[in-house]
Amino acid sequence: MTEHLLDVNNLVTSFRTADGNLTAVRGVSFSVEQGETLCIVGESGCGKSITSLSVMQLLPNGQIDNGSIQFDGKS
Repeated sequence: MTEHLLDVNNLVTSFRTADGNLTAVRGVSFSVEQGETLCIVGESGCGKSITSLSVMQLLPNGQIDNGSIQFDGKS
């Protein structure tokens, strides 16, 4: 089995609000091979930016609730 450069499995990201938790990304999974380009497309507000920020661990006031992110074999 080939190890992927980036593996994202069942990613769930949320934000705490005054009204409770708001889930912004629910169950996202994808993998990227070395040398491959991945484009994430979708409507405004569908979670593209939050998914990317979650992978880079740059969430502004957000938290990863579930899932795994592995880059080059490391969590």
